[in-house]
Amino acid sequence: MAVSDTDQGHQDRVGIDELLDRVRAGYDRIGPEEAAAEAAEGALLVDIRYAALREKDGLIPGALVVERNELEWRLDPQGSHRAPQAVSHDLRVVVICNEGYASSLAVASLRQLGLHRATDLTGGFQAWRAAGLPVAH
Repeated sequence: MAVSDTDQGHQDRVGIDELLDRVRAGYDRIGPEEAAAEAAEGALLVDIRYAALREKDGLIPGALVVERNELEWRLDPQGSHRAPQAVSHDLRVVVICNEGYASSLAVASLRQLGLHRATDLTGGFQAWRAAGLPVAH
């Protein structure tokens, strides 16, 4: 019996929790204090939260704001639409979303672009704020 295209697709399915586990197994995530220390040493904090959350909760001082749908274009060191900070594939990038889920998927994409030092903040912006780290309003 031949396997249909539909049946073949079922074999490749994975739930979001398993996908997150697979993605996160490929790198070490960091906590708020470590992210702050790395930023002080030159790491680029990148806030991918959407505007309404930034307006409601504030910003991490010094973080580059890049909405998720623009992230790869803005951080690709070879891209024509890159941000001035996207100078090298060796750049340490810490991606920050609201709670640390979307940022993990974003890191997987950045690593596919060759940004091999990209990571994300466990717990996202909410963990940063809960740790008492600086927030600008």
